[in-house]
Amino acid sequence: MIRGIYSATLSLIKDDLTLDVDETIGHAVNSIRSGLAGTIFFGSTGMSQLISLNEKKELISKIAHNKFKQQFYLGTGCNSLNENLDLIGYGMEFGFSTYLIMPSAYYPNVSDDGVFNFYSIIINRFPKIKIILYNFEKLSKYLFSIDSVNRLVKAFPKNIIGVKDSSYNLFEKLKIENLLVFPGSEAKLLKGLEIGCAGCISAVTNLTHSLAKKVFDDFEKKVPQTMNEKLISVRETFDNYNLIPAVHSFASTSSEKYENLLPPLTALSKEKQKELLGKLKRLDFTPNKDGTT
Repeated sequence: MIRGIYSATLSLIKDDLTLDVDETIGHAVNSIRSGLAGTIFFGSTGMSQLISLNEKKELISKIAHNKFKQQFYLGTGCNSLNENLDLIGYGMEFGFSTYLIMPSAYYPNVSDDGVFNFYSIIINRFPKIKIILYNFEKLSKYLFSIDSVNRLVKAFPKNIIGVKDSSYNLFEKLKIENLLVFPGSEAKLLKGLEIGCAGCISAVTNLTHSLAKKVFDDFEKKVPQTMNEKLISVRETFDNYNLIPAVHSFASTSSEKYENLLPPLTALSKEKQKELLGKLKRLDFTPNKDGTT
């Protein structure tokens, strides 16, 4: 994995509530063609905890033969340690070595020792794995600290390669040589770049990829920023809604393939969708026919 803009890519769902593998891959490919450095399947935005292990494996076996394979990365989205090990082992067989992994969710008051043990077991089983730690207390009930990340990196310097910080308590303070730090929002992209972060991994870059890439590229070229204010405004607009339904709702105005969500998630109401689209239109942010922007 390199510095750049990544999406926690969407999962597209058939009417029978199974994963539409081909359309999910197609969406990821279109995102990369629109400027992303890569996409991560089965993050929280991809409804990962709601998708079965068998469906995930089906997608893995297909993306293994895609020409964009080197820009595809995998989340696990499994609570069970053994299911994490199962899915990682399957992915490794197809040549996928880099994984976005969140500590098992649901249980509160998990200790630093427990989380260290969780990752230790995975790394000891798969010594060549590369892990991006997923820091999102809202979902996992565990908040990584500077000390807990340092402990893991010190113990496994060849395995812990990055952090996705969706709790935003790390990206401004975490300074570890060669560790890639990615804020989980485009609204923090430029600020993060200015203090040494590697880019961002975001739900909304499924839609804002071109804007975010422009901000990233202008920073790299050391030229004045022209799109960062708009990028922040768009992201903050989405943040006023339930994020997964909001992203699907925006994309579905161009293609009905984005409409379905897995229960218990529900689509935005017609009123909320109209409100969201109106706010975005005032920012001159509208979808193309393929659901991109």
